Amino acid sequence: MRLLIIGSLGGQIGAASKIAVSRGAKVVHADNVAEALNVLRSGQGADLIMIDVKQNIAQLVESLKSERISATVVACGTENDSQAAVGAIKAGAQEFVPLPPDPELMAAVFEAVAEESHALIAADSRMLETIRLAEQVAPTEATILISGESGTGKEVIAHHIHRKSRRSKNRFVAVNCAAIPENLLESELFGHEKGAFTGAVARRLGKFEEANGGTMLLDEISEMDIRLQAKLLRVIQEREIDRLGGTKPVRVDVRILATTNRDLQSEVREGRFREDLYFRLNVVNLAMPSLRDRPADIEVLSTHFARKYAELNHMPERAIDPGALTMLKSHSWPGNVRELENTIHRAVIITTGDRIGPDSIMITPSSSSQPKDTADGTTGLVGRTVADVERDLIIDTLQHCVGNRTHAANILGISIRTLRNKLNLYNDQGVAVPAPGEG
Repeated sequence: MRLLIIGSLGGQIGAASKIAVSRGAKVVHADNVAEALNVLRSGQGADLIMIDVKQNIAQLVESLKSERISATVVACGTENDSQAAVGAIKAGAQEFVPLPPDPELMAAVFEAVAEESHALIAADSRMLETIRLAEQVAPTEATILISGESGTGKEVIAHHIHRKSRRSKNRFVAVNCAAIPENLLESELFGHEKGAFTGAVARRLGKFEEANGGTMLLDEISEMDIRLQAKLLRVIQEREIDRLGGTKPVRVDVRILATTNRDLQSEVREGRFREDLYFRLNVVNLAMPSLRDRPADIEVLSTHFARKYAELNHMPERAIDPGALTMLKSHSWPGNVRELENTIHRAVIITTGDRIGPDSIMITPSSSSQPKDTADGTTGLVGRTVADVERDLIIDTLQHCVGNRTHAANILGISIRTLRNKLNLYNDQGVAVPAPGEG
């Protein structure tokens, strides 16, 4: 764990650092927000940021957001400084830790931040075989392509591979190629020098340099522009990158994992993906089975999610009623594990009895789980335009995901960028679009 401390922590910086080091954390100190941002831009990174409440927390949070730097922010102040605590939370800090630091409380914070939300839970033989193969290739340096439908757990297995690799003590850096605009992805991956483009106010090391010595996950690589694919191929072949605006290449030592929910061979045939890059990535292919192909996992995953979200929402843990389990097992789960997780999360929140019953399981009927009026299932569609059907599907999926754009895009099998463009169009047309939510 990498801890970045900003400010003096009310004179308790030494005590906080000592506790952190005893927990195996690497500690870096910055006097103020500006200095801290320079540390983060330099590629040192941080998993947890502890910031004195007297510092400009709002500026830090906004800068992290605008520069797409991911880290948990915890504010620190004296126990009687309740107003400062409220202000820190409103400014965007996730937690407030009173000073002087309590070892048990800080240990809990460290554990929460370090806790892997990428637990591998499986009982089905197909999934167990996939995990076995992943663990077999994990200690090697082979590039791995992880394929499968959206929501099957491709990033989860990528984290597992990293933890089982020889690089586990170094960084795991994930980049979602579908979520970052094309004009920003190059800078995100390779970094830039000050003045390389409008808005480049300081040198910024890219994700490849940040992951140096560790593992890089290129999530949904099929969404990467073909021009950037050429640059990525050079990174794999030459083990060096060129910062935007830079004058000389920079050596990097990174193991690359990539995920895709598309058939890359088809993408190659259609000219949308480089064949030479495909062969470089596909040294080992891990095919993630869909949830409908691993029915034995539905019960164990449902139980896990019920426990997880009961704890998260400070609610009593409830068992899942057999009738509810029957409903869960009969659904085809087009959104796979992610859809199941959202369904159980929703059920935990709305359940009022002692058990999670069928009434709490709100499932959007899928084509394979609902009766069809005709052999081809087109009843109700004839006479409607493709655009109208697509719009209703997108809106219904978004409502199912409680407004969560990312989850909806994954279920629909489109990029988040495509989804946002369509939603902007619907807004312009006066269509009621569900407000953004967390699902």
